[in-house]
Amino acid sequence: AEMTHLQAGLSPETIEKARLELNENPDILHQDIQQVRDMIITRPDIGFLRTDDAFILRFLRARKFHQTEAFRLLAQYFQYRQLNLDMFKNFKADDPGIKRALTDGFPGVLENRDHCGRKILLLFAANWDQSRNSFIDILRAILLSLEVLIEDQELQINGFILIIDWSNFSFKQASKLTPSILKLAIEGLQDSFPARFGGVHFVNQPWYIHALYTLIKPFLKDKTRKRIFLHGNNLNSLHQLIHPECLPSEFGGTLPPYDMGTWARTLLGPDYSDENEYTHTSYNAMHVKHAASALEREASPKPMKRSQSVVEAGTLKHEDQGESENTQPLLALD
Repeated sequence: AEMTHLQAGLSPETIEKARLELNENPDILHQDIQQVRDMIITRPDIGFLRTDDAFILRFLRARKFHQTEAFRLLAQYFQYRQLNLDMFKNFKADDPGIKRALTDGFPGVLENRDHCGRKILLLFAANWDQSRNSFIDILRAILLSLEVLIEDQELQINGFILIIDWSNFSFKQASKLTPSILKLAIEGLQDSFPARFGGVHFVNQPWYIHALYTLIKPFLKDKTRKRIFLHGNNLNSLHQLIHPECLPSEFGGTLPPYDMGTWARTLLGPDYSDENEYTHTSYNAMHVKHAASALEREASPKPMKRSQSVVEAGTLKHEDQGESENTQPLLALD
């Protein structure tokens, strides 16, 4: 088939997996991509800054070649960037905030993949020094890391696993995780990014993280909810899903402890600790910078009033800050 150059570099096993799990058919890849591209005219409110075949293909893979769903994800991807312009202003590894987050190990990325070929991302929550890294910078560092990783076609098909270790994460740290910023993270990862998440694993979570999880549940799609595993301190249940030989010793695995600088060095090059400016050349922030000025005129978003809920001394206190545009309550405890 003439279109198989889009699958260049994929192993035969992965091509077969894409066919079985994602309905990927090399013979009609081009038509599938074109049908998604043809839908772009239905959303003149969104600046689609990239529409090449390889780029659209990620969105089809992330939505199992369901064209309407793939297009919805593509539109969300650019809309999220349009509505949160400041997050993407200097969206590269040498941005001071992103660089600091990466250097502090947000996120950690293991070199080897798991037994299903998925890339494993790690977050050690207790390492979040709130005087050094804003939550937004950590989120930006995670989104940039995914952006670089998703260039790899094998990962577009096999996907990712996220392990969050909450050991020693204090109540005070947790109180900074407001519903509005958690919502921003969920929108950025679940609704606007073309990656398949095979599982999100919570390890050693204290009761207040459990309480926060209950708060954000309403924003999670059923599909996401089914993929979130709360292991507590039971590492056996983690090992049933991710083999110990794929995990560092912090998670009861056979690999050495994770070195926080590993991924930062990969992205920033060997001299990453040096304060000079670095540019990660393989990822050029997709001309978000140049597009910003035009977009700012058209679509500078009105800040949404979000109702904030504060986790306070073990009780969940609800502070209403005005109705949000939709009448749906932002937070429903289930």
